[in-house]
Amino acid sequence: MTLLAAVLLWAVARPKGLPEAVLAVPAAALAVAVGIISPAHAWEEIQRLGPVVGFLAAVLVLAHFCDVEGLFTACGAWMARRAAGRPTRLLTAVFVLASLITAVLSLDATVVLLTPVVLATATRMGVRARPHLYACAHLSNTASLLLPVSNLTNLLAFAASGLSFTRFAALMALPWLVAIAAEYLVFRRFFDDELSAPPSSPDEAGPPEPLPLFALVTVGCTLAGFVVASAVGMSPAWAALAGALVLAGRAMLRRRATPLTVVRSAAPAFLAFVLALGVVVRAVVDHGLADALQRVLPGGDGLLALLGLAALAAVLANLINNLPAVLVLLPLSAGSGPGAVLAVLLGVNIGPNLTYAGSLATLLWRRIVQQHGHRVELGEFTRLGLLAVPAALVPAVVALWLSLRVLGV
Repeated sequence: MTLLAAVLLWAVARPKGLPEAVLAVPAAALAVAVGIISPAHAWEEIQRLGPVVGFLAAVLVLAHFCDVEGLFTACGAWMARRAAGRPTRLLTAVFVLASLITAVLSLDATVVLLTPVVLATATRMGVRARPHLYACAHLSNTASLLLPVSNLTNLLAFAASGLSFTRFAALMALPWLVAIAAEYLVFRRFFDDELSAPPSSPDEAGPPEPLPLFALVTVGCTLAGFVVASAVGMSPAWAALAGALVLAGRAMLRRRATPLTVVRSAAPAFLAFVLALGVVVRAVVDHGLADALQRVLPGGDGLLALLGLAALAAVLANLINNLPAVLVLLPLSAGSGPGAVLAVLLGVNIGPNLTYAGSLATLLWRRIVQQHGHRVELGEFTRLGLLAVPAALVPAVVALWLSLRVLGV
């Protein structure tokens, strides 16, 4: 447990901007070397996570080259035109775009690529940026419920659930919509003063940016590829890889990228961190954490059991981060069926909006916002989370329960 705490603290603090893997990889190696986890179990965990990490790498490359194609610049121009100088309309536009981008291109795209665009748009309009920036943080977690590709936690849950790509999306569609709607209502209430304030020095919206049709068509074909691959029993990772190669190849042919930039866009240090963290978490699970959680883990897929699973997952995500939480809980909940796995996913995706340390995405978002000269207050973030998390989590679990009853598994 000490190794896990050290790895997570390093990931939160990232001294001198060093990657998370700088401590996580040696910690995993140490756990094997001193016998905390056997080499066989460590290798088993790496093999289990390998395909998921490969899938994540392909999606990160796809999102990066969508940005190179100008997708996010076009999004900023659309938001400014849609808002027409009104903060509430800008918030609505941010919710729509952040939800779609998170679902299709993963939460990393929302945090890394959309957040600076939202900040620039709010500044150009002369409106207060906080509600819109906080929306990017919350929706990078909450709006990542829809598709297996939306979040690393989803990829892990997808593998554990035994569901097809389309069945996963169908079961999560109603919880996704309900959770986003609940978040929106909380934001409108919580930021009422900021959203009611008139723009300080509004600028006219610029001319429409041309839509990057090649990127949009590639993303659409990739999504279709996910469905087809799942239907024929292939890993959707192949579709993600194809889409990434198409956009990256186009960028290199146009001399807008090099092989090195393609590799960097896959965030290899973060991928190494995920694999190493999986080994460390497996060591903790093997030494008693699994037994302790098993005693309090609700069984079955009734409404109360699903609510209990989601609440436990949300609490654990805020204690040890959502990625370790899902690594711990999925093997324990999988025996109760896909519904239990999806309830855990609701907890580890919505729950992290309560604290900075709840998810790696929130930590990264905070760093990006601070780099652009905005201070994020811990007290305000927590107060917003105390309202938004239960408001989104409870109805989302009820929606999941209804989906399971109507659609089955």
